[in-house]
Amino acid sequence: MELISARQRPELPYYAAQGDECALFEHAAAQRLPLLIKGPTGCGKTRFVEHMAARLGRPLVTVSCHDDLSAADLVGRHLISGGDTLWSDGPLTRAVREGAICYLDEVVEARKDTTVVLHPLADDRRSMTIERTGEQLVAAPGFMLVVSYNPGYQNILKSLKPSTRQRFVALSFDYPAPEVERAIVVAEGGASPELAAQLVQLAQALRRLTDHDLEETASTRLLVMAARLVASGLGLRSACRAAIVQALSDDAETVAALDELVGAVIG
Repeated sequence: MELISARQRPELPYYAAQGDECALFEHAAAQRLPLLIKGPTGCGKTRFVEHMAARLGRPLVTVSCHDDLSAADLVGRHLISGGDTLWSDGPLTRAVREGAICYLDEVVEARKDTTVVLHPLADDRRSMTIERTGEQLVAAPGFMLVVSYNPGYQNILKSLKPSTRQRFVALSFDYPAPEVERAIVVAEGGASPELAAQLVQLAQALRRLTDHDLEETASTRLLVMAARLVASGLGLRSACRAAIVQALSDDAETVAALDELVGAVIG
């Protein structure tokens, strides 16, 4: 287990490694290979990419994908300014020009036409065509394409085609091991070791319910939020109710059941 703290490297976003994912990222970057990260909500995918970009000293362009995100949103478009029509690069184009890491978070949420843009960037061509301007761009040497998604949300309409997925080196994430998660809650949430242990124990109890009662389970992110509320002076039970229980469900009966579980675990 590798724990890299802000004290050791103040310029790095805190990240607690669970395996060889940092080495894999570094090798993929050195070999100019795109990276696909799979894992549940709030397990640390985005923080990992932020950490690695800082660790490698590379600029990072992050795009949160959604249902309306189109290829034009990534590539760019013409805008009217002062009576003139000017071309404005999108985030993907900026990353290609600057040699930045471009991170597309929850890429399966984007519209299907985005794959047309991503494919030539995710293979040996490392290029993109801007049809509106006729420009052919070859990615600057430092460019790296990183995408992520939550397999738990996948369905036949929202999944990566094999022709897309097989262009990427893949990395699977899950929630951290208990000792790692406790260290994260201490470092990120300002929690005492005792409080961190309670919150991680609660998360483990909630995660055992996932397949039966919840669409999503308690993420590490929610534990950190609860810890921060406690650190600011809010009671533990109230913090867990606001940051964890209410975040997991809108159903009154489910919320009541989860609240009972919180009481049973943390008192």
